[in-house]
Amino acid sequence: MAVPRARTDEIARYLRVAATFARNSLVRDMTFRANFLIDAATSIVWMLMNLAFYVLIFSFTTSLGVGTGWGKYQFFVFLATGMFINSLVQAFFMPNANEFGEHIRTGRLDFALVKPIDTQFLVSLSRIEWSSLSNFAVAAVLLGYSLVQIGHRPSVVECVLYPFYVLCGVAVLYSLMMPLAACAVWLGRNESLYDYWFYVINFSRYPMEIYRGTYGTPLRLFFTYMIPVLIVVNVPARLLAKPLDPDNWWLAICAFVATLASLAVSRWIFQRALASYRSASS
Repeated sequence: MAVPRARTDEIARYLRVAATFARNSLVRDMTFRANFLIDAATSIVWMLMNLAFYVLIFSFTTSLGVGTGWGKYQFFVFLATGMFINSLVQAFFMPNANEFGEHIRTGRLDFALVKPIDTQFLVSLSRIEWSSLSNFAVAAVLLGYSLVQIGHRPSVVECVLYPFYVLCGVAVLYSLMMPLAACAVWLGRNESLYDYWFYVINFSRYPMEIYRGTYGTPLRLFFTYMIPVLIVVNVPARLLAKPLDPDNWWLAICAFVATLASLAVSRWIFQRALASYRSASS
């Protein structure tokens, strides 16, 4: 079934707007090149420090827990995947979510509402932190090196599914971030509530197999099926690090469904917040 021409034109218009945002953000960053380079270097150093921490841990053990299947280089595939996802979130969405409350307090949201474009799209992508994408270089090198050490050559299917599920992970994190940011409409200031996003995503930093036992199993189930942060990194990482695991396809299906559900709930909450917004001039 062919896509209607009007729909195609609308998608093209949104892509042009996104490209304009990206270009303007890059021009802004290049205006202050020293600051851009410092931010990029700081981000890379932080990632390298995290990597050094895990290298130190694996100098005392060969796997992350008994029977989990996450050896040193399998976990480094997981770590690289997390770097990819967090880098995209930090570059495209985090600065905009941080500024949403300020838009409300200063009345700048009024100008966004009257523009002939979707408000959520506008406030989510108007600013891009290009320096945050510097982590991509570290992640790509770490991923390639780890796969060589594992001896795994990704298949064509894995090469397609891996970036797809990386983007699904980005979408899930975005879906958790924007509703918390939108709460500023009702609360005025929501910095403390927004901090919960960082607390929750800490669970996504480790393989889901470590969450087991009396307390771990309920946490794994809750953060897989209720607040799906565990699937964010685990699903794409498992496709490469543990390709023969029979649970991969079930988790992949869950991740796809959870992504669609998360985006739908996030959209609904954001629209409810906009409906409750009162203009700064009213």
